[in-house]
Amino acid sequence: MRLDRFISKSTELTQQQVSEYIRQAKVWVNGVTITDETTQVHENNVVQLQGQTLVTRPFRYLLFNKPQQTLCSNVDGVHPSLFSLIDIERQSELHIAGRLDADTTGLVLITDDGRWTFNITSPAKLCHKTYRVNLAKPIKEDVAERFANGILLQGEKGLTLPAKLTIISAQQVLLTLTEGKFHQVKRMFAAVGNKVVALHRQSIGAVSLDVPEGQWRYLTAEEISSFYMANSEDRSALG
Repeated sequence: MRLDRFISKSTELTQQQVSEYIRQAKVWVNGVTITDETTQVHENNVVQLQGQTLVTRPFRYLLFNKPQQTLCSNVDGVHPSLFSLIDIERQSELHIAGRLDADTTGLVLITDDGRWTFNITSPAKLCHKTYRVNLAKPIKEDVAERFANGILLQGEKGLTLPAKLTIISAQQVLLTLTEGKFHQVKRMFAAVGNKVVALHRQSIGAVSLDVPEGQWRYLTAEEISSFYMANSEDRSALG
């Protein structure tokens, strides 16, 4: 974690105040004065501000059921931020672990733990995400095999990673991915001559959506720790 973020998460100081304290050489890490706010600090480091040892507030982990026409952003834009539906303190400290488009609904994970987010969003971690997809046209018989083998998306140089397609009905399917390219689900179906008309994320790793639309809850300790476990289960899930 960056030093300035560590101090912000340990105090009630504004970002400007934190930066000023650091530049004024009033911050020590393991007994050494630090004036670079980008310095990385870790759990076993002792961080002091004007001689007072700082302890960060506990990380927070939320599950949210995102409605349509809301933004995965901390600020409003053309559509309102999903945070407008979440009544929680210090919203500015939170970020979204894997964004969804404004017109996509479903599971969003929210936290202030950057390392935890990395385990969800990094393609190398192979964290699987499952989407329910409504299509404009009936699904072709060969699409499941093509997705399993990887397909070439427009503008990309390499094939997509293997994806698992489960057919629910002629025009509704479940798609499980382990990567998150820009508009990937929509682009994958466009590449096989179809169009996504509705998209809903229903699970990420071992966490499944279980609250009404527009509602949220804290994750359980088991759900939180599941993203720190080895990803062998995620690898085998698409095999």
